[in-house]
Amino acid sequence: MLKQACLQSDQQPNFEDQKLMLDNFDIQDISNLMVNSSFNSQLHTALDSEKVVRSKSIYVNIEDLKCFEVVKDQYQKLGVVFDNCIAIQPSNPAFPTHSGLMVLMGAPKDGYLEATFLQPVQFVSALVTSSQRLVLSAYNRDRQLLTQTVLPGANLANSNSALPPNARLSLRADEIYSITFCAFDGQFTIDKFSFCFSG
Repeated sequence: MLKQACLQSDQQPNFEDQKLMLDNFDIQDISNLMVNSSFNSQLHTALDSEKVVRSKSIYVNIEDLKCFEVVKDQYQKLGVVFDNCIAIQPSNPAFPTHSGLMVLMGAPKDGYLEATFLQPVQFVSALVTSSQRLVLSAYNRDRQLLTQTVLPGANLANSNSALPPNARLSLRADEIYSITFCAFDGQFTIDKFSFCFSG
């Protein structure tokens, strides 16, 4: 029997039909369009004709993890190590998965998750669902802040939020060595975590 995790929320879910949105497709930001790792060819993005080689991009498949498994160095061979991270199968409908059954969550400390890269990366992306404002920050080798992006408020499913669940947050900077997800005293889930190596 599979165990499920229940995430707390101050908002009561109300069940409404979800509209078909771009975020429901497995696509990076339109301006940073990438293809699934099964493709080895190059493509031109519609907006800036930048060539992207997918072989340098890594998608972290979390579906083989067990529910409540502590996630640390399972993806070390891919070039990333996690801290304060577990895999869950959410039972609270306010925190839906994008596809599959599993998501990542910051634990045991709520509201925080860190990923450290064994080689510098230049792009990080994830789908996030959060009970409140969430900040994704990127740091260099010396732990100096490079850039940040913010989910401005809660985006729980079937809530009154203007933001859809599983909203895409992404960062681009040279020489990213680590990233953090922070939602002070909040809860959040991460799906479709991916990154691109520098160079």
